[in-house]
Amino acid sequence: MTEPLPTPLRRWCMAAAGACLLPLLLQVPAGLAFALGGIATLGYVFDRRWPGLLRMAVVVMVMGYLLFTFGFNIGRDTGTALLAALLAVKPGETRTLRDARSLLGFSLFAPFAAFLQDQGPLVLLLAMLALGLLLVGLAMLAEHRPGAAPPRLDRRRGWDTARAVAIALPLALAAFWLFPRLSTPLWGMPENVLGQGGLGESMTPDQWVDMFADDGPALRVRFLDPPPAPQQMYWRAQVLWNFDGRSWTREPGIQGLAAARVEAGNSVLRYEVTLEPTDQNYLAVMDLPMQAPDDGRLLADASVVTSSPVSRMRKYEAVSAPGGRLGLELEPGVRRLATRLPADFNPRTQALGRQWRSEAGDNDALVVQRALDWIDREFSYSLSVPPTGRHAVDEFLFDTRIGFCQHYSSAFAVLMRSAGIPTRVVLGYAGGYRNPYADYWVVRRMDAHAWNEVWLEGRGWVRVDPTAAVAPVRVLDTVADRQRSEALLPEGLAPVRDLADWARRGWNDLVLAFDAERQAKLFRPLGVDQASATQLGLAFAVGAGAVMLLTLWYLMRGQPASRDPLVAAWLEFVKRLRRAGLAKAPSEPPIAFGRRLSAALPARSAELESLSRRYAADRYAPGGLPGEERGRLIAELRAFRPGKPPRPTGDSR
Repeated sequence: MTEPLPTPLRRWCMAAAGACLLPLLLQVPAGLAFALGGIATLGYVFDRRWPGLLRMAVVVMVMGYLLFTFGFNIGRDTGTALLAALLAVKPGETRTLRDARSLLGFSLFAPFAAFLQDQGPLVLLLAMLALGLLLVGLAMLAEHRPGAAPPRLDRRRGWDTARAVAIALPLALAAFWLFPRLSTPLWGMPENVLGQGGLGESMTPDQWVDMFADDGPALRVRFLDPPPAPQQMYWRAQVLWNFDGRSWTREPGIQGLAAARVEAGNSVLRYEVTLEPTDQNYLAVMDLPMQAPDDGRLLADASVVTSSPVSRMRKYEAVSAPGGRLGLELEPGVRRLATRLPADFNPRTQALGRQWRSEAGDNDALVVQRALDWIDREFSYSLSVPPTGRHAVDEFLFDTRIGFCQHYSSAFAVLMRSAGIPTRVVLGYAGGYRNPYADYWVVRRMDAHAWNEVWLEGRGWVRVDPTAAVAPVRVLDTVADRQRSEALLPEGLAPVRDLADWARRGWNDLVLAFDAERQAKLFRPLGVDQASATQLGLAFAVGAGAVMLLTLWYLMRGQPASRDPLVAAWLEFVKRLRRAGLAKAPSEPPIAFGRRLSAALPARSAELESLSRRYAADRYAPGGLPGEERGRLIAELRAFRPGKPPRPTGDSR
């Protein structure tokens, strides 16, 4: 156990451990992933055991950096990163065979822990590769003998590993498709400390710049009716009511009001959404939702919330009325909430709002249009904005007049509320693009958007997008410009991205969306409309039993012919004796078998003892038999017949 680890075995074990670590590193923040990868590389390059104090210092620094990265909070992603950190440090103390076995056993947890964060096909492929390398490494460690040369990696060992995985695969598939699933889990996993790209319950100008650089999918949509134009696609996520002078937040009291009532008008749209994990309690729906999807609740502000954060991919159907009307009647309490402002912030904006109110009289629509005309004449759009101070809205409207959607929606809401017009901020996504390889639309995280809703008499809540009022000549830089300048995705690779997204969507539909409801409908082609847990359990038992019987047949169908001609001759010899009623016990040694045969066939006792003794000498004694004598033994074993006397073949001592 304390024998030094041979260099070839050490390299292989490090490769297997690195392959296990890779899918885990993809789930942690980039800076932490590079740091842990560097530590693991150092442990591989320097093949001497690190001093104890150095190892302790590295562990303390890594843990400190990890906790700082996650804000000293504990969650599912923190535990994943902790496991990656421990595995990255482990090569620094791997020097013996026992250390290597410990490293590989510990590494086995890593690819499975990666599935707690992402169940996509890439993680699965990396996990399968890591598992294969790890099994080969364990096999090589098991075959190694102290003092002997380390085993070499050959084609046979690779095929043996692949065969072992292939044998286990049918049972795993039977369990995935047929083992009865629960509609709700018995226990829940801890939530992530760091969000996964969702829109939070607050908005502060300047906070979305990093999100605009993320072209990963936020949701995928398949329309069941003819889709609207992309510029009409507003995907509602969060509605913000409260303003503290700097940030906008949700209003908890909205959850106690009656659900929103939407008048559909002439347009009703049905569609199917696949929402990526957000770690937030909302479901993205197109304006305006007629009802809440399954597992969701429609609030009075027409947002849809869930009872628990969306920590895994979620698929649901929804119905919306893009041209509908919302909230024709406004309760006094909601009006007060939608016009409330902190008194000691943005005095110039509040004074301007009061002035416009006095000039417009009761015509709220005129005040709204006046603000949009002002934006069209004098404001610019850019993702590069100067910092703001205490009176951020005043500085934006009267000094800089440059910003992006967060600045425009926040300033517009403050200005309208100053004029006494009920206004709120809506967070979501705008637009989307159609994947050319399939009939669905992709809405990316970089499509995140903020707009406003104002309440107008006789019209209810009306969507107003002040960012869209900026004149095209004053759009200085856009998300697409930044994406091109930072070379996030070369234009020539766009088809590759679309194909990859199409493959990911297929994986989501086939595997990740296979829940208890879909499993219950699995046997509809057989006439079972809704399979019960008992029926599913019986189907699993039958399927798993069939798979296990086939596996046992494959493993027990008989030993293949040995490549060693002496072993093959001995097996034929044993088979002929078994047919004659003299079966060899599986654990019976050759010499003991020969003695028993001598007692059963006394006329041929000398011959039988000679055959068994010489076979044992070749197989188990150092050096084996000389070549010529080995050849004679093979010939005698092949020629032996229990009912015939032997033919002389030479010396048979």
